[in-house]
Amino acid sequence: MGIGDVLRRRGHRVVFIVEESFAGTLEAKGFEERTMRLAAPPEQPEEPGQFWKDFIRDTAPVFRKSTFEQLGEFIAPTWQALVDGARYVDDRLAEILAEVAPDVVVEDNVVGFPAIPASGRPWVRIVSCNPLEVKDPELPPPFSGLPLDDRSEWEAFRDEYARQVGELQESFSEFCVERGAPALPELELIHESPWLNLTLYPDELDYPRTRPLGPAWRNLQTSVRATDEPWSPPEGDGQALVYLSLGSLGSADVSLMQRLVAELADTPHRYIVSTGPQHAEYEVAENMVGEEFLPQTSVLPQVDAVITHGGNNTTTECMWFGKPMLVLPIFWDQHDNAQRVHEKGFGIRLPTYDFEDGELAAALDRVLADETLRTRCAAAGERLRELPGTVVAADLIEGVATS
Repeated sequence: MGIGDVLRRRGHRVVFIVEESFAGTLEAKGFEERTMRLAAPPEQPEEPGQFWKDFIRDTAPVFRKSTFEQLGEFIAPTWQALVDGARYVDDRLAEILAEVAPDVVVEDNVVGFPAIPASGRPWVRIVSCNPLEVKDPELPPPFSGLPLDDRSEWEAFRDEYARQVGELQESFSEFCVERGAPALPELELIHESPWLNLTLYPDELDYPRTRPLGPAWRNLQTSVRATDEPWSPPEGDGQALVYLSLGSLGSADVSLMQRLVAELADTPHRYIVSTGPQHAEYEVAENMVGEEFLPQTSVLPQVDAVITHGGNNTTTECMWFGKPMLVLPIFWDQHDNAQRVHEKGFGIRLPTYDFEDGELAAALDRVLADETLRTRCAAAGERLRELPGTVVAADLIEGVATS
């Protein structure tokens, strides 16, 4: 949305293709929309993103297991669901592309849509998850949360990933070819664009690659939207103000949210809580205010620290605004972001379901009291804000559209 907003303000026509249950969300921001479905329509009307909310709710017990165990019980089923969606929607995507006739298509997804490369139109891939998605043999495997300086578990994790995903990947690659797209590289589920590929990860957190990405790759550093509505913090009394957000999916784990609220209720700090889709199932404490949805990019500048699940958007936005983090990862690349924030010294990683009583509050106190950490975070934010990734991306996309 941030990139689209820059392009629109430059006079370009920007059309978002959105999943049907989100219909109207982008129109409310002034964009054109075309809708698609990733599965057959349900009998009852859906809430936005309801499929994934239900999926997370039903899968929540797996999140208490190791990242190795999550490969078979969460990662592989998630890839299957995403591949099924890509298969289901391909005809509809081809129809939309023919009708809209875009000069350039921008794809932000972890699974490829064959209709895009098969269309013959210039297209751009955005890697909006942790950049370990673009693999390197000298870097930890994606989804593992493993440290850079200890390789002892890398090979076993990679072998198990290949065992869990290999057959699905081969079948999806065959489908891509049937639909007129190129075959997929080994164990990959999305193509590399020959025109332009964009990562977004600050240099302060990024990885030292032994296989440099090619000339069609650029790192935006961050991509922070400027479309959120204004937000003002509650009246303060000199206490620190902390933002707590596990994302719309992570906050669906009610028992986890209840424990976090209980752990933080007796601290001397104030909290802004993104309560999420299950907000009616629990209550925040007296030192907290909460809403189901918050304009995150308007909240972050106002707070002193952030307790986050480590999603790539929140992680990079915290870096953009110079905010130290406590990271409690739950699934997908959140484990990788948590590890990278921790080992690069921009916050603390905690075991999401196994932290000891008082450990969360103690870690938060350390983050708030660490002036060196706060200075480093502020300096990173100042650097990142000098050249917004949304502007860089718009420039590059314009170049593809006119080449």
